[in-house]
Amino acid sequence: MKEPGNQATQKIIKTFAIIAVLFAVISITAAPALGNNDDDDEVNFIIPEYGYTVDYYRSYGEPIIQASIVGDPEFKRGEIAGLQVKIVNKGYIEGFKRLNGNQGGDNSTEELLAVAELEEEEECTTTKNLKATLVSETEYMDVDSATSVQSVEEIETGHTETLRFTIKIDGDTPAGNYELLLPVSYEYQANVRTVTPAVINLGLTDTEFTREYKTKNTVLSLPISIESEPKFEVTEVSGNLKQGETKVVEVTYTNTREITAEDAMARIIVMSPLSTEKSIVRLGDIGPGESKTALFEISADQEAVVKKYGIDSEIKYIDEEGETSFSKNLKVNVPLEASEKKISITGIAIILIILIALYQIINMHRKRNQNNENSSGDDNE
Repeated sequence: MKEPGNQATQKIIKTFAIIAVLFAVISITAAPALGNNDDDDEVNFIIPEYGYTVDYYRSYGEPIIQASIVGDPEFKRGEIAGLQVKIVNKGYIEGFKRLNGNQGGDNSTEELLAVAELEEEEECTTTKNLKATLVSETEYMDVDSATSVQSVEEIETGHTETLRFTIKIDGDTPAGNYELLLPVSYEYQANVRTVTPAVINLGLTDTEFTREYKTKNTVLSLPISIESEPKFEVTEVSGNLKQGETKVVEVTYTNTREITAEDAMARIIVMSPLSTEKSIVRLGDIGPGESKTALFEISADQEAVVKKYGIDSEIKYIDEEGETSFSKNLKVNVPLEASEKKISITGIAIILIILIALYQIINMHRKRNQNNENSSGDDNE
């Protein structure tokens, strides 16, 4: 037969074990489900069991996110551009639906709770934790990885935020229209429920509402364009330079782009030991794919080093807007040859003087020999 003291001890141990299990279950299920009104914690709420809440109203509406580029969406080839994107929330509430009526007739307290929940439901159009990533699907444009991801904590309906990205445009990008993509992810309040007095059993006394949040993903489009402009290349160089002489060098320029360069002029920039009296040659209009040749007279010093010289040149023209524009630097490579070796007048004079002197010496020696011979003949007679 068991002792009464042992039975009492076992009952106490079982009671404490049951209480411990209940507290563990409550802490696991109730703690993440309920919260206070702090905005920073709302997004982590999970709807608890309906036994602790009542749903008086359901709202119909959510955020509507749109994006557009701030300023001119047209860019130049080779440009590193700061792209400002305006995010606007145009969400609106379509209506509300009463889910739970006043169960107590003229119970004003319950009606006040319902009205309070209705006011909280109005936040259904506010975005939370918005994240936007700019993506380029063309090989001609790159998004700087340091700025490719932008985030905004909250955007209320009717409000805007500006995101800033950096894009790099390739110098060979064809003119035309392009599209950058902006995948956007955000959360919004899907439902609000009013906490009932039963929540006191969970040890929470200052919680009024629980909130359900949903995540939405969408992809926005940002159209941009690359402006048309001429692009010039040096496609042929004829002629060469020679020490101490002036030579004609023919340079052919080709417009490799989509529009005409009006009233184009070619200019070269030469430096010692090269020089020119006319550095600018008018080419006229140069259409897409068209070539024009400029003739430059270039002089080289007698002591110029024999090598290939890279001469800088550029094209000045009138663009589509009637503005004066300049091409990038265009290098003209021209070889310089050595001059033919010629005897100068001074050299010829020196040679003549030497020959005359030699002739005089030889002639004097010949005469002296003749005189000596004549003298010897007279003595013999």
